[in-house]
Amino acid sequence: MSPFVSRVAVTLAGLPIVLAAAWVGGWLFFVLAAVVAVVALHELYRLARELRPLVLAGYAPALGTLAAAELGEPVWMLGSFLASFLLVFLFAAVAETRQSTTVAIGTTLLGAAWIGFGLGGLLLVREAPLSESAGRQLVFTVLITVFVIDTFAYFGGRLAGRHKMTPVMSPGKTWEGFVFGAIAGVFAAWVSVYKTGYLEGWRAFVLAGVLVLAATVGDLFESLAKRDLGAKDTGRLLAGHGGMLDRIDSLLFAGPAAYFTLLGLGEL
Repeated sequence: MSPFVSRVAVTLAGLPIVLAAAWVGGWLFFVLAAVVAVVALHELYRLARELRPLVLAGYAPALGTLAAAELGEPVWMLGSFLASFLLVFLFAAVAETRQSTTVAIGTTLLGAAWIGFGLGGLLLVREAPLSESAGRQLVFTVLITVFVIDTFAYFGGRLAGRHKMTPVMSPGKTWEGFVFGAIAGVFAAWVSVYKTGYLEGWRAFVLAGVLVLAATVGDLFESLAKRDLGAKDTGRLLAGHGGMLDRIDSLLFAGPAAYFTLLGLGEL
């Protein structure tokens, strides 16, 4: 199966599951986020195994952060993560490793924060203190906009890509692909929140612009991490998409960015 066909097949199979869980919300969405978080963390820690991350100490704060987000408590998200410092210290104290303790702890906490707070942002948007329909529409906006950005950037780059965006971090990314993805993403977000009445006027374009920038930076951040760890993909779980972390990299920045943008706009 070609990479293109496998990407389409995975998208057709996975997107309805994600959207259905987001539609229902509640603990069903949390369970999906928790499964995704565990798989993505496993992929990251496997790639970084030479840095000797304290794996078990990384899962706990990530899942605790997600649970706090599901309960709609951003402060407890931070509390859960800060409490993990004690857990990581205890694991580091008893672990036998030839790696630097500072490096091992740093790698562990990076993964927990990156994935836990990233997916937690989506849960906060879905469980925002608004009407049920508003929370559902807003999280749909984030999910669909990021999907549109990634898709159009991929095809735009393949069809018209000439100028490398950042050869050091991600040689495959082009400015042409970015423009294709940005235009499509802004339009998708605008249709989702403005035409349906959830954000009015310039606020819709602010959210759209933030999602485009956050999704792009999230993608590049993961590319830089993979390059540093000497890997092209984080795994083969999703065939042409690579690993789970490859699939959610943009969302990990877009989710929190959407939450704080809506908070700043006075919508939450």
